[in-house]
Amino acid sequence: MCPEMKTITSIQALRATLDTARRDGKSIGLVPTMGALHEGHASLVRRSVSENDITVVSIFLNPTQFNDKRDLERYPRTLEADCALLESCGAQIAFAPSVEEVYPEPDTRTFSYPPTDAVMEGAMRPGHFNGVCQIVSKLFSYVEPDRAYFGEKDFQQIAVIRRMVDDLGFKLQMVPCPVVREADGLAMSSRNTLLSADERAIAPAIYAALKASQDFARSHSVDLTRQYVVSRINAIPGLRVEYYSIVDADTLLDVHAWTDAPAVVGCITVYCGQKPIRLIDHIHY
Repeated sequence: MCPEMKTITSIQALRATLDTARRDGKSIGLVPTMGALHEGHASLVRRSVSENDITVVSIFLNPTQFNDKRDLERYPRTLEADCALLESCGAQIAFAPSVEEVYPEPDTRTFSYPPTDAVMEGAMRPGHFNGVCQIVSKLFSYVEPDRAYFGEKDFQQIAVIRRMVDDLGFKLQMVPCPVVREADGLAMSSRNTLLSADERAIAPAIYAALKASQDFARSHSVDLTRQYVVSRINAIPGLRVEYYSIVDADTLLDVHAWTDAPAVVGCITVYCGQKPIRLIDHIHY
């Protein structure tokens, strides 16, 4: 039988609990989340549980990474269900602090890691990655994990956090985990719960276009492949591409030929529906 999961809301109590575990020689894994958990998150938690003695899952809707207050206000909040899911996955600690606990005063730190944080999401959501670095650096300092687990759906976020880890000298292993998809290909996301039935029906067209572009790319240029994806998605009423960037998987800078980088990835953001809901995804070429 697994011990009952603890829900901790204070930094002091979290550190005290983990200091005891560390003295006992136990390894610690961290899964940072903003709540509204789904099977994608569960896969990260199960991986951490299998690789560490203690798994801490943070549930914190971080206000500093939202440049649109409306987006923050409508982000789903499901703490009770989240804790039930985490317990079923074998997590030992859910860390669910208040905003006041994490930010007793404004965090004025600035992080800059160009070009990684300046393109794509960095260009479209000013301040977003600064907020991400603020909260993730805080979580790393609270937990001092041996390993930290992140879903590859947020491909650019992982690249930025890697730079921050190197910059600040955190002694931990970053563990990127594969995207978990619905049966129809839609990348699992907390935002999917905000989609109406009609919107949910068209959203899988995003990944369908990305998958089809892998074959298309074998006989077409980077630029034509980009146009193919954008035009195919934009042809569907209710979907609108904000950007589709085909980039060096390491630097995240645009490539102009398939041979420009050892690994090439296409990163996309699409607005779905009337509200609209902003969905992200990516594909490897």
